[in-house]
Amino acid sequence: MRPLAQVNLAVPLLLGQAMAFAWRGSFSWTLLAWTLAMSVTWHLLIVFANDYADREADRLNTTYNEFSGGSRVIPEGKLPASALAWAAGANLVQLVVITVYCALAYERVLLVPLVAAGLVLLWAYSFGPRISYRGHGETLQGIGVGIILPLVGYVMQAGDLQGFHEYALVPCFLVAAASNILTSLPDYPADKQAGKRTYAVARGQYLARRHFLELVVIAAAATPFVLDGCMWQVAIAVAIPALAVLSTCIQLLGTADARDHDECRAFVIRGGAATNVLLVSWALALVGFRLFG
Repeated sequence: MRPLAQVNLAVPLLLGQAMAFAWRGSFSWTLLAWTLAMSVTWHLLIVFANDYADREADRLNTTYNEFSGGSRVIPEGKLPASALAWAAGANLVQLVVITVYCALAYERVLLVPLVAAGLVLLWAYSFGPRISYRGHGETLQGIGVGIILPLVGYVMQAGDLQGFHEYALVPCFLVAAASNILTSLPDYPADKQAGKRTYAVARGQYLARRHFLELVVIAAAATPFVLDGCMWQVAIAVAIPALAVLSTCIQLLGTADARDHDECRAFVIRGGAATNVLLVSWALALVGFRLFG
């Protein structure tokens, strides 16, 4: 089930809900609970579907860690591939049921096309055209995690997209795309052998690490996009915690190749912490602005 992967969905969804609270004054604990239920179901669908789709590449992977390389149950023979396919199908049905119920019971009709768009991206990423193998998987994750998930969180609380600040999605997209580059780093040798054109395979491990850092810095600099033109002093204060964590990656920039398991793992942990600290800082600032003006 890879519970750590839940962070990638829950945080952007909660950020979208913080936007709804800050910009519309909309919040419901019940709708928060339904959002978290949707998040868990969506997470399980993605994990099981990706494990099934990447089973051949995962068999080649010897540099995986807890953040990459799949759950390992298929390569290690703990479960047949068909079990993962059935599990993904079951969670797909649950996600559809939750979405339709919330759309009808709480008049959140926009949830249906948003979730449908997310499912199309999942199909395009891992199946169908298999964009993750052809390159630009980071773009699809940027759209899915950085745009669709915050919109789902916002619509769940606000009911529609009125009052939404579209430019806030720019830094969200950058963070999500950067996260895709980051988590693919440990899989570089297996992905290269399997012909999977991740960012690191296409451009090299060093450039992938450098571009990850640069994207997160740009996203942090775009904090006023999320906080609706706040003063630069506030933007700096909100971004500093994430940038402080990110700065610890600099010493590993030139050495954290996938074959150096410990350094690569440290780079991924620190980079992942920085991206999530940035998203959480944005959410807390939005809530604080609403509560304290």
